[in-house]
Amino acid sequence: METITLCFSPDSPPLSVIAAAKVTAFSVNNDPTLPNGSTPLFRFSPSRIELSGTNALLKYVARVATLPSFYGRTALEASQIDQWLDHALIFSIGSEFEAACAYVDAYLSLKTFIIGSNLSIADIAIWSGLAGSGQRWESLKKTSKYRNLVRWYNSISTEHAGALGQVISAYVGKRGLGKPISTKSLNGTTVNDGKASSPFDVDLPNAKIGEVCLRFAPEPSGYLHIGHTKAALLNQYFAQKYKGKIIIRFDDTNPSKESNEFVDNLLTDIKTLGMNYDAVTYTSNYFPQLQEMAEKLLHEGKAYVDDTPREEMQKERMDGIDSKCRNNAVVENLALWREMIVGSERGLQCCVRGKLGMQDPNKACRDPVYYRCNLVPHHRIGSKYKVYPTYDFACPFVDSYEGITHALRSNEYHDRNAQYHRILEEMELRKVEIYEFSRLNMVYTLLSKRKLLWFVQNGKVEGWDDARFPTVQGIVRRGLKIEALIQFILQQGASKNINLMEWDKLWTINKKIIDPICPRHTAVLEEKRILLVLTNGPEEAFVRIIPRHKKYEGAGTKATTFTKNVWIDYTDASSVSANEEITLMDWGNAIIKEIKKDEAGNVIGLTGVLHLDGSVKTTKLKLTWLPDMNELVKLQLVDFDYLISKKKLEDGEDFLDVLNPNTRKEFTALGDSNMRNLKKGEILQIERKGYFRCDVPFISASKPVVLYAIPDGRQQTIAK
Repeated sequence: METITLCFSPDSPPLSVIAAAKVTAFSVNNDPTLPNGSTPLFRFSPSRIELSGTNALLKYVARVATLPSFYGRTALEASQIDQWLDHALIFSIGSEFEAACAYVDAYLSLKTFIIGSNLSIADIAIWSGLAGSGQRWESLKKTSKYRNLVRWYNSISTEHAGALGQVISAYVGKRGLGKPISTKSLNGTTVNDGKASSPFDVDLPNAKIGEVCLRFAPEPSGYLHIGHTKAALLNQYFAQKYKGKIIIRFDDTNPSKESNEFVDNLLTDIKTLGMNYDAVTYTSNYFPQLQEMAEKLLHEGKAYVDDTPREEMQKERMDGIDSKCRNNAVVENLALWREMIVGSERGLQCCVRGKLGMQDPNKACRDPVYYRCNLVPHHRIGSKYKVYPTYDFACPFVDSYEGITHALRSNEYHDRNAQYHRILEEMELRKVEIYEFSRLNMVYTLLSKRKLLWFVQNGKVEGWDDARFPTVQGIVRRGLKIEALIQFILQQGASKNINLMEWDKLWTINKKIIDPICPRHTAVLEEKRILLVLTNGPEEAFVRIIPRHKKYEGAGTKATTFTKNVWIDYTDASSVSANEEITLMDWGNAIIKEIKKDEAGNVIGLTGVLHLDGSVKTTKLKLTWLPDMNELVKLQLVDFDYLISKKKLEDGEDFLDVLNPNTRKEFTALGDSNMRNLKKGEILQIERKGYFRCDVPFISASKPVVLYAIPDGRQQTIAK
């Protein structure tokens, strides 16, 4: 029978593996005799097979464990768990400990477990990262900083007290695992702002545990954008808080604007957000019932058919003047209603209006339109109908019909709340509670789908997933991690105050997530690049394998070639002086001996000597470089600007008047040979140039790898 021994160094026990084994009663012998700094491994006897690496061991335990969902129920959940295992490693980076705590704390506002509804190795990995910090985490637990995280940690610790208590007592001292952890970030300032994180600490009115039913109801006339995400996540928060349900309902009552493309992509975006829901419905499912209700109200004299021209009708509503059609007989209204149903020429002149009161101080209640004609085929049901309900009519009906207990609406609809309740009363249907929250607005950003559609239709962007767009797909393509978006939204909370948010804050959160784990690469701008000849450099090129990230093992390794001739950026070459000692990053120091210039005074070449014994601490310039070799990769670095040039449009201001004429800038560059292995969507840092997302990976030597610049919250650009 094969036995398994867990071998590790006593200074760095793999706490997550030990904890997972304890929780699942996985049989393993512990052997803490490896040299300090060694990678932990499983040694299988008598087969002599070895498996190394903390995450690899943890996944092995998960696969053979008897606990359900310990490595996820689906391939998607397993992939999400893999991401969390990588994130758990950040806790071991002292400078990033509190940033990691803040991120997980915000995430857990909506969660009982990290993934799904059961304990998984993602929970074990995060728990171990916290427990392994010893007194640092114990001290934080006593504050109000990370209440969601503390609640989750205590729940895990209590449920598995026996197993996890043994792990802590055996392997964690007061100072935690390894070296003492610094409470400062890399630039010497604390990572967290010290504010308590409890963003959605609010209650729904008259809500009962187990009875709450919510809906997220986008119109399929565009893609999901950042403004929608607050509503989506707020619905999810309340559904989990009250152990209720969420329905995704497509408000498809205007066939002129809607399409199956939008439905499919909205579902993709909802999935991207990690939103859990119980059903998908469509307002169009209820067209027969809605039509019956409209006819019922006409019979009861609670509605009427109006053929007043649109402009005149709008003026009458503003002035509180009754329509000439308001007192038409029921028989006349029903006759015109039948004309509307068949879409006749006479019917096309008409609409159905509710008889709520034309003198109501709230103009939204002044006989709103319930039904109107539209001959455009519907994206789901074709040309079956010629009349369609308005949102104002359909929304309260379907909310009540589907059993919605609480309708979450942004406070831009505040004046329509009275209308919503009045229509339900007229229909004699069950009451639905309304909960208001503030709409999220971003500077320099248009969130109107009508205006976004203009950019698509006029070729100003590539499509709804363009990296300049505020759609979920657009900002993800730009390089935003969904974790950052969720954390940003959660920080806004359920506030009812109007928010005009800066993008810098979102990108700063994103940087804290990507920086600790994204690999590092090197590139030189192709224009005016300068060759530095190292006269005592290697006569024959040689290769070293170095980490892609010096502080994160999971980023892997890369091959770096060292040659006598190296390329550097022109701006760097212009900043050096003769006889100055510089540092060539990942190599060592060199002394510039000669600077060649043309007649205009532009640098055209450099000569220097390596001085590898020199101290990198004493040099002012630390320069990136590339070897002069054929294997360098062609790059296209793309930077973006806002689509409009004004922070916030004033009422009545036309966005066409503030269009930004130059929103995309491209730079050609050469990258290190390892960049031919980049995958589409992979995020990396180009040393001294910023963060990028791979939009088009390596295809051939003649086609460039396309990298999109990711903002870091400091408004830097490639050009700078």
